[in-house]
Amino acid sequence: MDTRIGSLDAAKPACNDVVSCNHTTSAAIQPCVPATVINGAGGDSTLGGHLARRLVEIGVTDVFSVPGDFNLTLLDHLIAEPALNLVGCCNELNAGYAADGYARARGVGACVVTFTVGGLSVLNAIAGAYSENLPLICIVGGPNSNDYGTSRILHHTIGLPDFSQELRCFQTITCFQAVVNNLEDAHELIDTAISTALKESKPVYISISCNLPGIPHPTFSRDPVPFSLSPRLSNKMGLEAAVEAAAEFLNKAVKPVLVGGPKLRVATASDAFVELADACGYALAVMPSAKGQVPEHHPHFIGTYWGAVSTAFCAEIVESADAYLFAGPIFNDYSSVGYSLLLKKEKAIIVQPDRVVIANGPAFGCVLMKDFLKALAKRLKHNNTAYENYHRIFVPEGHPLKATPREPLRVNVLFQHIQKMLSGETAVIAETGDSWFNCQKLKLPKGCGYEFQMQYGSIGWSVGATLGYAQAVPEKRVIACIGDGSFQVCF
Repeated sequence: MDTRIGSLDAAKPACNDVVSCNHTTSAAIQPCVPATVINGAGGDSTLGGHLARRLVEIGVTDVFSVPGDFNLTLLDHLIAEPALNLVGCCNELNAGYAADGYARARGVGACVVTFTVGGLSVLNAIAGAYSENLPLICIVGGPNSNDYGTSRILHHTIGLPDFSQELRCFQTITCFQAVVNNLEDAHELIDTAISTALKESKPVYISISCNLPGIPHPTFSRDPVPFSLSPRLSNKMGLEAAVEAAAEFLNKAVKPVLVGGPKLRVATASDAFVELADACGYALAVMPSAKGQVPEHHPHFIGTYWGAVSTAFCAEIVESADAYLFAGPIFNDYSSVGYSLLLKKEKAIIVQPDRVVIANGPAFGCVLMKDFLKALAKRLKHNNTAYENYHRIFVPEGHPLKATPREPLRVNVLFQHIQKMLSGETAVIAETGDSWFNCQKLKLPKGCGYEFQMQYGSIGWSVGATLGYAQAVPEKRVIACIGDGSFQVCF
């Protein structure tokens, strides 16, 4: 974590140069597109105008907010940006959840809340975004810059003359924190925070003193130079060695399988994973936390691998394989069904976003998942033995009995109707709890979106996330499956 707090008398030079960092950008982010102009070139030479243009530049067109007296001036400048739409939310927690859902669809999201009373309220949503590796810009309207160092007690706080309480809370759940309380280094702090969120694919915290957004300053007198985010690169020697070792390991196997994990998203490696599956012919499964990251219409897809509660016949194929490649797995107590998976380390290749570990043997760092999977696809022999074994033992699921008139609605009948609603023009948002398990049984058509929060599991997340996802992808019909208890949490 990196914390940078601007001092009142600092006189740092503003950074108007191209911001460079190692980051593989999401498809939704256009890092070299000129920023939107307000009132002509340099028309709004203020901190608020600069922040608005930066958000538009990285692909944010909707900002979720709860107005409060510490952020009102900043919100005025965001509203003035014609390419930004300000979406008011009923509370800060929902604003954070909405920004989370938006980031899942667009690659980055943003929310704006007020100091402490709003910042502490949004913490849970930001923590969830951190656990899911989502770039989220959390902006807080902070105290007047003249209040710093005065030992004054402010409203909306817990009554202590210490303005760092909110900051300290955010330090553990964001990858960068910027406290902007003077204009001299505001440009640098804002740009560094945003670029760090994109590079690390994690939330960041930006606090902006409430009296600063509307004050003109020379560092904002021109349209901001567009971000140039250099892509991360694999170590070539490490990549070649990892591919050679993995190919030798898998080509000797009789019935190898592939299993996709949730970190396929942060590695932007879903397409590379499918390319590998197409080339090798292995049976293809997905971890429960990665549903939606792997196309279920793939001809060799065998279902969800979740130990004892896997899709029918999927666990038998995965656990009987003599070699398995897991791409981006997270083995927590949920996904491992209480750490009960019948897997053996000596049979596994574990591919993380920037690291490959082969069985009990060598590990290779500085190897990006996308590069590794693409290169491995060219080195594997075609082997569909595991899929043929699955096809041999597979028995199609039966259909629920038809309900009689006035019979209580059964869950399996309800989800049969939901299944018929799904298409490439829909997306499913699954809430924590029963919806997790019932939605896992849905078969996603090509192009159908799917999102849930399995790592953090915050009840009520899906209500705000549905709003954010729908704003981000208005062309899709979003189907949210939410338990009534979780639904009530957000109101």
